[in-house]
Amino acid sequence: MFGEKALELIKQLKRARDGTLPPFDEDVIRQALEEMRVLFEENSKEVNAAVDGEQGLFSGVQLRHASLERNKRCILAYIYHRMMKIRNFRWDVGSVLPNNIKLNLCEQETQWFNKYNKSIANYMKSIGGIGFDLTQHLKPPKMLYIEVRCLTDYGEFETDDGTVILLKKNSQHFLPRSQCEHLIRQGILQHLI
Repeated sequence: MFGEKALELIKQLKRARDGTLPPFDEDVIRQALEEMRVLFEENSKEVNAAVDGEQGLFSGVQLRHASLERNKRCILAYIYHRMMKIRNFRWDVGSVLPNNIKLNLCEQETQWFNKYNKSIANYMKSIGGIGFDLTQHLKPPKMLYIEVRCLTDYGEFETDDGTVILLKKNSQHFLPRSQCEHLIRQGILQHLI
């Protein structure tokens, strides 16, 4: 059956849980591309062998061409979906991917992620001549200081003004939002509402 391998790629993405990325399936992509190569060669043979005006052969050509197009769309959807997930991981977890995600990337995806990181960093440095961290706030802040609870023993934490705070498990602090957003994302602090 034409297109089964390409459809398998889409099914893999559908089965993946949110917040995860399945390993890049290079074998299935290779098999789908091989199927496309065979279909293209069969089409070329029939078109080259066709006698002028003979329409009977072209129904097979059209079927194989539709299969080629379907495989191409499935492969492109697979790659695009993975890129969008990787892009979202960059904004959700930061510039360093967790190992369970990093190990599932192919070499080209890792290169794309590194270039994307570099582009974001260059853009943030260029804002206003002094730079601005776009990843600083999960949501636009309503208050500059927030109350947080420490979920783990983190140790000393120095704020921008030089104040050193000891972050011990279950301790509560009133800190500048801009300086503790990354700790909240990492699960070290919890924002108390």
